Order: sequence, then structure tokens, then C-alpha cells
Amino acid sequence: MKLISIKRQTKPEARFTPKMGLLQTNVTYIKKQFLSIPFKTLHKYRETYYGEVKDCEDCILAK
Repeated sequence: MKLISIKRQTKPEARFTPKMGLLQTNVTYIKKQFLSIPFKTLHKYRETYYGEVKDCEDCILAK
């Protein structure tokens, strides 16, 4: 049994970009887990309409 593992999870989110406005996209989170409890997000990224992979720091969360 591993104590520390890394899990990847994809879920749909609403994002806001200045050029396109409100955008519904799939965001992938890579999280580090200790005994199946997530404690740190290592990276999060999204795939654009054109198939490019972008970091989520480029867009602002929609409120």
C-alpha cells in the first residue's frame, strides 16, 4: 500500500477570459494524496477549443 500517490481528475468548470468571455471547459487537476486524502494541487490545466493545452493561471475564475 502506497502512502503517497498522485491522482489526475478532470471536471467541467466555467472560466472567464477577456477575449472570449465566459467559457465552459474541462479542467484537469493533478493532486498529491496522502492515504487517499488530497492535500496539495501540483498543477491544473485546460484544453482549448483548438486542442492546445494551457495553464489555468492565464484565465480568471468566473464569479
